[in-house]
Amino acid sequence: MNNAEIQIQFPQPGQWDEFTLMPIYQDADGYTRTERYTADEIPAEQAPAMQAVVAALVGLAEPWQAVQVWARLGKDVLTLAEDGAYTMIDAVSLTVEAVHAETKGRRIFTVSDYPAFVITDSASVAFFRYFTQS
Repeated sequence: MNNAEIQIQFPQPGQWDEFTLMPIYQDADGYTRTERYTADEIPAEQAPAMQAVVAALVGLAEPWQAVQVWARLGKDVLTLAEDGAYTMIDAVSLTVEAVHAETKGRRIFTVSDYPAFVITDSASVAFFRYFTQS
């Protein structure tokens, strides 16, 4: 079981290159660890996976803009075979708090609202593991 999550905060909604990323996870001794990274501190090899997260966020219906994201690692169904069998794969699921550009109201969006918030590419799964495993 994985109780880890990554929180991403965007101080200026819609400005995707400015953010704070905070992984929260248990270390090998069972202690909860929290770290903080700015956009400039993300290793270059991890940048493409962060871009996949941003691409999913851009899909939010206007005029909603993400201000905070919670990313969690879980399982998703990859294929359903003719015989009814399916394959489960690791996937990163996003929960997004967004602000309305005009009314300043807030709303939570989940994978039920936007199936694109389930990110199954291996780089995104590796990104999650990179930041949440000590």
